[in-house]
Amino acid sequence: MAEFSQKRGKRRGDEGLGSMVDFLLANARLVLGVGGAAVLGIATLAFIDRATSPRDEDDTKGDSWKELSLLKATPHLQPRPPPAALSQPVLPLAPSPSAPEGPAETGPEVTPQLSSPAPLCLTLQERLLAFERDHVTIPAAQVALAKQLAGDIALELQAYFRSKFPELPFGAFVPGGPLYDGLQAGAADHVRLLVPLVLEPGLWSLVPGVDTVARDPRCWAVRRTQLEFCPRGSSPWDRFLVGGYLSSRILLELLRKALAASVNWPAIGSLLGCLIWPSMASEELLLEVQHERLELTVAVLVAVPGADADDHLLLAWPLEGLAGNLWLQDLYPVEAARLRALDDHDAGTRRRLLLLLCAVCRGCSALGQLGRGHLTQVVLRLGEDNVDWTEEALGERFLQALELLIGSLEQASLPCHFNPSVNLFSSLREEEIDDIGYALYSGLQEPEGLL
Repeated sequence: MAEFSQKRGKRRGDEGLGSMVDFLLANARLVLGVGGAAVLGIATLAFIDRATSPRDEDDTKGDSWKELSLLKATPHLQPRPPPAALSQPVLPLAPSPSAPEGPAETGPEVTPQLSSPAPLCLTLQERLLAFERDHVTIPAAQVALAKQLAGDIALELQAYFRSKFPELPFGAFVPGGPLYDGLQAGAADHVRLLVPLVLEPGLWSLVPGVDTVARDPRCWAVRRTQLEFCPRGSSPWDRFLVGGYLSSRILLELLRKALAASVNWPAIGSLLGCLIWPSMASEELLLEVQHERLELTVAVLVAVPGADADDHLLLAWPLEGLAGNLWLQDLYPVEAARLRALDDHDAGTRRRLLLLLCAVCRGCSALGQLGRGHLTQVVLRLGEDNVDWTEEALGERFLQALELLIGSLEQASLPCHFNPSVNLFSSLREEEIDDIGYALYSGLQEPEGLL
């Protein structure tokens, strides 16, 4: 019964709409003629059909960022001029004969008000410079304090290692990283502390990761050699051998336990005027430092200086699977040196662009998966091109970097500049790539939304 009533009501509604259409067309023929009435009828029926038909749920969803990035800006069509008969000026009505003659009373003349000038719109270049001033530049006092704390912690930690592991030859603990190279954006909150191993010359050799069972191009293996002349046990580092290779995993476990249980951090923190504690949530060797004027994270990086690997550092890093005992190749020093050399050559702004990109990704939760390593590859690839890298072209280079990132995300591939066999996007899931791509595409359409 209810279905019948619904159909009946719908039929009545359709009859009512049909009567309304007939009425409109009948009167339209008197004013617009047969052709105008036909056009009006077609438009009216299309409107009624759209209003009464159910809306598809899929129509409410926007196209994906990949499809949108392929669309080009379509020029707006100019409106067609109205017909000559409708474009004629309307003549004033003649005065009514019954109306009294004489001048009509008019109200006081109103002086047109001059509107206030519209506020000036900042260009992208001006917005970038303002963003750089407010969110990129770090106060010199904060940088100096962070460097002082990192240097003091390095001295205390080196003294502890020498007393705790006197048989293990460590080199000088050297703080460094983006903060020391002018590549830190926003806050002085991260420092790298290199802890180099001193390996005996002639007893160790480096093997590329692709030549090992792990087949990992990111890594290297440190192999023990000359066992026939210097048997196992001749080197203090032999205690960390696994299958004839120096294991980064065993060394990391030893140092992590020492940092967590053996170091008197309250005493060291009291001496330096801050609080220090090891981070237990991360598999990396991290120290959290809390000062009354800043918070700092010190990453303790156990490193093997690899002269046979083009002077690239090899880091003890928490890797998974078959690569667990290998050493991760650290390209940061080479990348920072290349950016500095390119900027020095033409007084360019490549490092400033990198800082802007880092600050933008740091302030946007959707772009949090893009780290300094990803952004450095983008700037290096753009930086090798012979284009304008002056400050006046910073806005253009910024948009170009966003386009390059979107194109790389579409291919799910971002090759390392100094090791093209390494894809830096290999660790991202498809959902993460879509989220990052959509955020970047939206930022490319309205760059001010990222700043």
